[in-house]
Amino acid sequence: MIKDFILPDIGEGVVECELVEWLVKEGDTVVEDQPIADVMTDKALVQIPAPFAGVVTKLYYAKGEIAKVHAPLYAVQIEGAVEIAGEEPVAAPSAVATQSTVAQVAAKVAEPAGNASGNASVSIEEFLLPDIGEGIVECELVEWLVSEGDWVEEDQPIADVMTDKALVQIPAIKAGKIAKLHYRKGQLAKVHSPLFAIEVEQAASAPAATTNTDTVANAALVAQAVSAEPARQGKALASPAVRRMARSLDIDLSRVPGTGKHGRVYKEDITRFQQGASNVSASSATQVKEAPAQATQASQTQVPTSTVTQRADTVEPIRGVKAVMARMMVESVSSIPHFTYCEEFDLTDLVALRESMKVKYSSNEVKLTMMPFFMKSMSLALNQFPVMNSQVNADCTELTYKSRHNIGMAVDSKVGLLVPNIKDVQDKSILEVAAEITRLTQAARSGRVAPADLKDGTISISNIGALGGTVATPIINKPEVAIVALGKLQTLPRFNAKGEVEARQIMQVSWSGDHRVIDGGTIARFCNLWKQYLEHPQEMLLAMH
Repeated sequence: MIKDFILPDIGEGVVECELVEWLVKEGDTVVEDQPIADVMTDKALVQIPAPFAGVVTKLYYAKGEIAKVHAPLYAVQIEGAVEIAGEEPVAAPSAVATQSTVAQVAAKVAEPAGNASGNASVSIEEFLLPDIGEGIVECELVEWLVSEGDWVEEDQPIADVMTDKALVQIPAIKAGKIAKLHYRKGQLAKVHSPLFAIEVEQAASAPAATTNTDTVANAALVAQAVSAEPARQGKALASPAVRRMARSLDIDLSRVPGTGKHGRVYKEDITRFQQGASNVSASSATQVKEAPAQATQASQTQVPTSTVTQRADTVEPIRGVKAVMARMMVESVSSIPHFTYCEEFDLTDLVALRESMKVKYSSNEVKLTMMPFFMKSMSLALNQFPVMNSQVNADCTELTYKSRHNIGMAVDSKVGLLVPNIKDVQDKSILEVAAEITRLTQAARSGRVAPADLKDGTISISNIGALGGTVATPIINKPEVAIVALGKLQTLPRFNAKGEVEARQIMQVSWSGDHRVIDGGTIARFCNLWKQYLEHPQEMLLAMH
């Protein structure tokens, strides 16, 4: 049969893209995951892979034309598939169905398609998981928000999935009844693969006349296909990345039970198989060790023995936000020469100012914490020291001074460490900054930060003091060149100008800088100016435009 490939979502808010280059031509035979075309969005060049194998029969756009999201991109003829009356194609059968299965499918086919007037028919459509972030090829199915058999409306949330950056909610693009959920909670869903099947009504141009004989024959074919699970033969079904993983672990891929369609093996299958083999080996080793011990105990019955409970280690895959954090931190410390600078701030006057303002200006939408003052004063200091708000290229030959002060804040969310940033702090008031901090904090703690809020940061603040720490060595959020960790606010004794001991509100701050472009003197002078704005809030107010 011939099936259209529908161009999926290839970026947040992207509704069309330019067809830069076809990587195949009409008549070519393609395999699953083979690159088909390069398309250009307003953000990046994206390569579109084939979700299934077949022969390309039609390319719907010419080079340079604008392709529409959710519209056909190309058509492919799929071999070895059968279909009936609006049903999705299924693989050719490898076993004979039972008579009861034939009867059930025959009954379904014999049912009148559509409404009483015969103007509509029902078909099953697969929803392909679209690209939900640049470079993301799989995501964890966190929660289904519907069940099989539920009726859903267009744009109704269907599932929460976790990428390595954020929690994303997948909506329905059509109204209909959920026919099949292809993944269980906790499984990894593949981009460009079916996420769920939905039963939708379609207008019919004319009623199809089918004899009883044809109906039963078609029903038998479908029932054979549905009931028969293709046998695993020879070479295992797996993507190149999965094969590389198996080779690196010295695992025979043909021995790994695949949980995908037609026995396709995913990375999680290899991990599960490896854990199973490890447990078997550990169990065998334990039995070998215990045998001599039992013999010794039998010969020396007078020696009391104690029972030792064998506990298995727990192995947990690192993925999602934790995986991307691990990768970014390694890349940062391995490519950026870090150095740390610490200072002590006396925030007694700022604490008093904030206390006098929070009752009047705090609400459900705005929490007037200390952070808005830290960010706004930092932005004022960046005007005098723009190198602290710069970014260096990969080979350290160019330095870009960023005009926007997009100040990030590290948030300890339920899905891991997230660093959303407040855009254009230089143009916002303290209350506007506070409103953005409140919004992003609530979003981060629920794991629902929009990708745009995580991009384009220029400098970061980590508030370790919220958890009780005082001094830290924060790791730079590459490609930024500086990050500061705020310690907890402590009431400590300090001498005043008269030599008298007073109780003061003291905070330790710890800077990490990129020593390729920032030296100790620069970060010290910048920190002193920032400190002046915070220790003397009136100075900050006078510096604001």
